[in-house]
Amino acid sequence: MTSTGFTESVESLHQLAVAWRAMVLDHAPSADVRDLPGLAVRWADSPFAFWNCIALTEEQVTADLMRQRLDEAADIIRAKRHSDSGFLWVFEDLLDADARTALTAAAEQAGLQYALGGTGMAGDILPLPEPHHPDPDLAFVRVSTEDHLRAYADLQARAYGFPVDACRDGLTGAGLWMTGMHAYLALHGTTPVSCAATIPAQGRLFVCFVATDPRWQRRGYGEAVTRKALHEGARATGLTRATLHATEAGAPLYPRIGFTPNTPIRFYTLKT
Repeated sequence: MTSTGFTESVESLHQLAVAWRAMVLDHAPSADVRDLPGLAVRWADSPFAFWNCIALTEEQVTADLMRQRLDEAADIIRAKRHSDSGFLWVFEDLLDADARTALTAAAEQAGLQYALGGTGMAGDILPLPEPHHPDPDLAFVRVSTEDHLRAYADLQARAYGFPVDACRDGLTGAGLWMTGMHAYLALHGTTPVSCAATIPAQGRLFVCFVATDPRWQRRGYGEAVTRKALHEGARATGLTRATLHATEAGAPLYPRIGFTPNTPIRFYTLKT
């Protein structure tokens, strides 16, 4: 990995720590938000899995240290009420070569199981022009009401396979989403079909919670609403650099907007 690539991997980790701190504390002011040696804990103990997060934070982590941190993270998760809902994030390019080779076995030994993969991305891509989509029935609305938040939550549930009630618990009543973030729904007529949000984080505009109803995928709606959230967030803040963490399914979308991948990410849960 080049020194530039390593720097961008560190950036990707820091963006998670900063953005998730704000959003988790907005959801649950008493959340477990701590920066421990080697671990960033951002755990709301919510049924909404995205609000329960621990990440390995050290750089050039050796295999032995990684094993120790995985054990520590697993112990923290086991002590939580919602231990079955949440993720340990591992940014692969922050591990040394031996640690990357040992990761699968070490996670298994710690009582963790692989859940999904992702990719950190970033780019000096802002400002973006006002987005347009050829479908005349597609429109964008900024999230500003509880009804909007419920619609946003329902899209998360359908896109990621989470329980609807858990997603609504995680997003309804979220004041930050209506004030400090630029969260948008894409509507086809009156039907919410896709969504995306941006939040300022440490001098960047962080893209998060992009989702499209599976019944409306492959029509460009996810890209369009992501461009809208970026356009409006940049216009309001003047920021020029944007970052995000993409799932494997969503990763092909973002290079079309201008993002460059930096580090692979692995998400783990406790073994069931």
